[in-house]
Amino acid sequence: MNVKSALTTFLITTLFCLYVIGQSINKSTTKISIDSFIENKMKETGIVGIGVSIIIDKKVAWTNGYGYADKENKIPFTTSTIMNIASISKTFTGLCIMKAVEEGKVSLDEDINKYLPFKVINPNFPNDKITLRHLATHTSGLADRYPFYTDSTYFYGGSKPEPLGEFLKNYFVQGGRYYSKDNFLNAKPGTNRDYSNIGAGLAGYIIELRTGKTLNEYAKKHIFKPLKMQNSGWALNEININKHSKLYEKKGDSIVQIQFYEGTTYPDGGVRTSVQELSKFFISLLNDGKYKKTRLLKKETVEEMLRFQYSEQNKPENVKLNKVNQGIFWATKLGATRIGHNGSDPGVRTFMLSDLNKEFAVIVFFNTSLTEEDEGKFFDIYEELYKFAKDIKKKQTTSR
Repeated sequence: MNVKSALTTFLITTLFCLYVIGQSINKSTTKISIDSFIENKMKETGIVGIGVSIIIDKKVAWTNGYGYADKENKIPFTTSTIMNIASISKTFTGLCIMKAVEEGKVSLDEDINKYLPFKVINPNFPNDKITLRHLATHTSGLADRYPFYTDSTYFYGGSKPEPLGEFLKNYFVQGGRYYSKDNFLNAKPGTNRDYSNIGAGLAGYIIELRTGKTLNEYAKKHIFKPLKMQNSGWALNEININKHSKLYEKKGDSIVQIQFYEGTTYPDGGVRTSVQELSKFFISLLNDGKYKKTRLLKKETVEEMLRFQYSEQNKPENVKLNKVNQGIFWATKLGATRIGHNGSDPGVRTFMLSDLNKEFAVIVFFNTSLTEEDEGKFFDIYEELYKFAKDIKKKQTTSR
């Protein structure tokens, strides 16, 4: 090899090495940056544990856990830590509804009173039918009466909730223990969007009646088993409690542990799973009902579940389409820039959101409730993870 060739080879090799080192430093710096950001926010707020999964092009691209699932015993929060996911559970109820539609057991547009052993009638509009589509798009005119809902549907420390059907009958039927005209809006079905957890409970109950299976049995057959979500369930007795995160709440300057609980209206928020296993479910929704070789629903069924149900010609009067839209227990979030669902319950804050094109998505669990003035910190962390996901997507695209 002559001197000129040797020098050229040396320069090329040096430049390549510098490029590789630069790429490593860049990736490492990004990783350190996201870790530092989250860890600093945790110190600032008192959040005890966090689990994260980033999905790029329908595949898990990055996961991590931070802090503790059990602060007292120093057990780390990992991507396999189980936690109740609050209202993200509604997307599981939504898939169960759509599976029952596929099986011909329900219609989205039939009067729900055809399916129920008691009548649900809005006293303000007694002749207007309410449908599963109304329930699943929060336009039924059925309301969560506060503070009754939060005071009477959460059961702590092993105490058992009232059976779902009994509760709903008492809530919606005149003469029932919980009946009130305030359980209903002064709005015809379809004309007003009002987020209703009890409406979601009613939708889940209808699926139980029509399939002859409890919602957890139906979900196990059509979601958990096919996706090998072995550490997921709809009740505490269905999962390994030793893998379940402890739950915490910020009170003043203190972080206190709260008891495990279950809910009467469990179709609205009862699912317990991990970041790792929820990723499979989310990917299946983003990927037309399919995770790897496993199909949960037909493509056209998933399209209907995720389709924006509101349009200029057919939308609730109080909805601005550039702010919010709605699928079947599937929603736009953050000014209609994301799709998926959030969740919030005592000791729990969760996000399962994708960009509108389903190219990159973030799942994040927090096992700590913050004070109202700190609530925005959850969104700060989520948004930083969303930027990180965008960055991963961009790097993958440019490296192809």
